[in-house]
Amino acid sequence: MNYEGKVYRPWTEANSLLIQVTIGCSNNNCTFCDMFTDKKFRRRKIEDIYKDIEEARRMNPEVKSIFLIDGNVMVLKTEFLLQVVNKITETFPELERIALYSELNDFRRKTVEELKQLKEAGVVMAYVGLESGDPIVLEKIKKKMTFEQAVEGMEKAKAAGIEVLASFIFGMGGKYRSKEHIIETTRLLNIMKPEQIAPMALAIQPGTELERELNSGEFVQATPMQILEEEKYLLENMNFETFYWGDHGNNISPMRGPFPKAKELFLGEINKAIKTNPITEKEVLETFAW
Repeated sequence: MNYEGKVYRPWTEANSLLIQVTIGCSNNNCTFCDMFTDKKFRRRKIEDIYKDIEEARRMNPEVKSIFLIDGNVMVLKTEFLLQVVNKITETFPELERIALYSELNDFRRKTVEELKQLKEAGVVMAYVGLESGDPIVLEKIKKKMTFEQAVEGMEKAKAAGIEVLASFIFGMGGKYRSKEHIIETTRLLNIMKPEQIAPMALAIQPGTELERELNSGEFVQATPMQILEEEKYLLENMNFETFYWGDHGNNISPMRGPFPKAKELFLGEINKAIKTNPITEKEVLETFAW
């Protein structure tokens, strides 16, 4: 396998074979992210992807799940993606699922028919970075996506039957926009209704634009208490069924399970942390870089 640069995959894809289809991320401009700053976005040559698929077949007698990397693979033209996916399913007839990273704008820019073709070919799930629903926060972090575009993208994914896990970030609005950030993020989620969600507490990545804003005083981090209050608001106000992946290592009270079935249990943990966790007395939540 010929992986280029740092390789990322969701924690839930730990047992998946990774096939690199793109190099980097087509946006690669978000102020909080350093995942692909060492790469210039481009599509890999189809013959090189095929070679990796064939090599992976020789190395693995059985493969049930494949995850396509790098960043937002869904941005590629549907015709090219179908060539890759069809090669994969022909080479691994025992395969059960293919997943990839996507932006909601990538869904939005494709037709529902194109997305259905990808689903029928084997793409069953996409991981998308939502980050926030607050228009001001989205603009500030240079997400290049609006509230309305997120809704449109999700509608197309649902129409095609592609499952979505949406991740977003507690504390992304900072100390002074914490309330607006979580209210609008919750409102957007209630409209989108993704099948799975993954909230995580903000971690300042070294060398990012957000770190420079933090050092200059332009950005002030939300306090641990604010982050807990954001999660409490989310849990109290979400109104759809989903799977809650709230167990990121940076979260104050890591927990996961079906929502709303586990709603009261989750709220109990958050309320307990608000009342008894000494971290609430600190001004900044100490987190680990990704």
